[in-house]
This record gives sequence, C-alpha cells and structure tokens, in this order.
Amino acid sequence: MSCNSWDEWVGADRLMKHTEDNVLKQQALDKKQGMEKSTKSGRSAPAKPKSSADVKLDKEETKSNVPKGKKRKTDSGAEKGNVSVEKLVKIQIPSTLKKQLVDDWEFIMHQNKLVKLPRSPSVDDILTKYLEYRSKKDGMMTDSVGEILNGIRCYFDKALPALLLYKKERQQYHEAVSDNISPSSVYGAEHLLRLFVKLPELIAYAKIDEESLTKLQQKFLDFLKFLQKNQGTFFLSAYDGPKASEGNGKDKES
Repeated sequence: MSCNSWDEWVGADRLMKHTEDNVLKQQALDKKQGMEKSTKSGRSAPAKPKSSADVKLDKEETKSNVPKGKKRKTDSGAEKGNVSVEKLVKIQIPSTLKKQLVDDWEFIMHQNKLVKLPRSPSVDDILTKYLEYRSKKDGMMTDSVGEILNGIRCYFDKALPALLLYKKERQQYHEAVSDNISPSSVYGAEHLLRLFVKLPELIAYAKIDEESLTKLQQKFLDFLKFLQKNQGTFFLSAYDGPKASEGNGKDKES
C-alpha cells in the first residue's frame, strides 16, 4: 500500500477538518441531539447520544487521544458525518496500552512534561522491527505487511501535526521537525499509539470493501499486540523532555 493509496483513503482535506473548532461544534451538536432524544425517548435514549459524541471522544480525549472510560463507541450504530459508524474498523487497544495512553495524558497535561525528542526507537524503527518480526514468524517477507506499514508511516507523518499533538507539544514539534525531516523519524511509540485511537473513524471515509477492512483490522490488532509485547522497550516510563509551555493551558491542538 503506497502513500498515494493512503492519500486516497483519507486525504489531507479530511485531516484538516478535524480542527478544534469543528470538533467543539460537533460536540455541541451531539450534546443537543442527545438531550432532545433523551427528552423524547426516556430511558432508551442515553446509549445513542453517547455513541455519537464519543466517536470523536470527549473534549479531554479529542486531541489527547486518551481512550478515557473507553467510550469511543466506534461500532454503536450512529452516523458520523456521511459515514455510517457501522463501517468503522474496530480496533481493540490492549488494556496495558490504554493505561499507557492515560499516563501519556497525565505527563503532558498535568505534569507539563514532554517526550524528549528525538525518540529511540523512532516510529520508523518500530515499523522496521515489526516487519522483521513478521518475516521471521511467517518465514518470508510479506508484501502486504510491508505495504500496510508503509501506509501507517505515511499516515502518521500526515496525521501527527493535524491530529495527534496536544497544543502544549506544538512548539516542540516546530523545533524538531523541518521540511526535510519526517515526524516518523523523530517521534516514537507514544505518538504512534495515539494514531490508533484515531484510525477507526478516519479510515471509515475510505473506499475500502468489507473484506479488505477485515484484513486491515486484523493487521492493526497484530501490530498493537507487538507494541504491547515490547511495551517496556518501546515506551517511556517517564517523560524527561522540555517543560511544556504553561501559556497554552489545557487546550488541545488547534
């Protein structure tokens, strides 16, 4: 799967629509619809509005990528934009990686600490290690896995500045990443994991048949298990990078 293929799935225009203003507008609309349905339907309504709002996660989770309370509801029968939520790929993040996401949020938002960059292993390194792992396990170099990993790399490079950063991390990003440097060579597992929180909704806009979606889901799950297996090696146990800018408060990325 080439970068162009992933561009066809979710173009830059889709990524750019995930701005804070649009997210907040959608949340307000979801909340209003939820209240209306709750009033009309009584006890049976709560499940629907919650699922609609949670596809983008609540305000604390939207840009922080913390699956807090695991209310994402990517499969609960609501409609998000023009995409049926039934089409969303279900990516079950292992419990220890969920905790990693929460810790990630705590370090940055509460302790004002950032990941020290550049990270080692980087996203590029991790993807290469996974390819080697799959090749040994399968006894051969599988083109499909290589294409998926190349797609993840391209997608990460595009999605990071648009979706995967806290506002407190933006200055660091601009200092660490220039035109001739890709985010996947600078950032590591902490930010890569955030991508998997966003993938179900984003890939839903892609023109992919159901069989391909199922295969893609299986590969994503296998990759997450690989991250979990190597969690102690790939992820930081503490953030010792520069202090986050206090002036940015608790806002997410804009």
